Amino acid sequence: MAKKKTTAKTSANPGDDLEGLKRLKAAYDSIREQMSGTIVGQADVIEQLLVCIFARGHCILEGVPGLAKTLMVKTLAQCLSMDFNRIQFTPDLMPSDITGTDVMHEDRATGHREFQFIKGPLFTNVLLADEINRTPPKTQAALLEAMQEHQVTVGGQRYPLPEPFFVLATQNPIEQEGTYPLPEAQLDRFFVKVFVGYPDPTEERQIYRLMTGEEITAPEPVLDAEQIIELQHVVRRVPISDFCLDYVMHMVRATRPDSGEAPDFIKEWLLWGAGPRAGQSLILAAKARAALYGRPEVQIEDITNVANAVLRHRLVLNYNAEAQGQTVDSVIRKLIETIPTHQSAEGVDERAERVLKA
Repeated sequence: MAKKKTTAKTSANPGDDLEGLKRLKAAYDSIREQMSGTIVGQADVIEQLLVCIFARGHCILEGVPGLAKTLMVKTLAQCLSMDFNRIQFTPDLMPSDITGTDVMHEDRATGHREFQFIKGPLFTNVLLADEINRTPPKTQAALLEAMQEHQVTVGGQRYPLPEPFFVLATQNPIEQEGTYPLPEAQLDRFFVKVFVGYPDPTEERQIYRLMTGEEITAPEPVLDAEQIIELQHVVRRVPISDFCLDYVMHMVRATRPDSGEAPDFIKEWLLWGAGPRAGQSLILAAKARAALYGRPEVQIEDITNVANAVLRHRLVLNYNAEAQGQTVDSVIRKLIETIPTHQSAEGVDERAERVLKA
């Protein structure tokens, strides 16, 4: 079956994208301010979530229980004025429990009977898939279709999901008993994997004060669904130089142990490297990050900043790496240190502005 062809939205007037970048940066600042009334700290996590949202991706959040992952996603959905659903994934969860099912309906006046589709919790804008690795592969596969195709198939019929649609899944890194780890092919469908860490002492004290008080300030909507889709198009049109494009390609190809471009430590520590989807995700994430900061062109800093989140779930360590105490993040950091980043910055903003106005 041929894939549905999509056409990128184009600017109606010169300079529209530059105005879009200003709106996106203003929205980013406003969202952070609104979320600060409920979420203490976690600035990097919020930034990576917004990078994912504006790049039209899905995200895995990994962290121990009690770090406000659910509250963070719910608060973000409120700031973006979008519908939010949460599914608690369990071993007995069936595909129809999340997609919906056909139910027999009888018209009492005529006696006519027909099947009607009752939508499941997947039909939302922001879906929190809590503990995604606790449900069997069959249910994970149903979620995968929704993530990839933005539709569900029930009884041979296809039902489109509302736009925009994002899956923000969580995993508990501690408890692995009774889980169904996601295979690498399914992990690759997630745009980024974000680690949610413990707060520092100052933030933790503030959390105790805020969350044990009488009232918590509810966030106000900053963007609606139509505005989000418009800004997603702005992100896609952020230009990237040939140097940055080659930098991404070199980084991705260098993660493959059987490649001639791989450094010795990659051949020693990795079983599998990243595929072309990782390179596409790196570019889109870097574009989204540049846009969040109001910059009209991708810089190397944007790529290196999102590299860990984009690559960490796409690389597979071997026994040698684990025996030497290496982690995926440490391998990525070492890889970044080996790739040349020299580029003349002269005229970067002026060149990007010309491209945006073309």
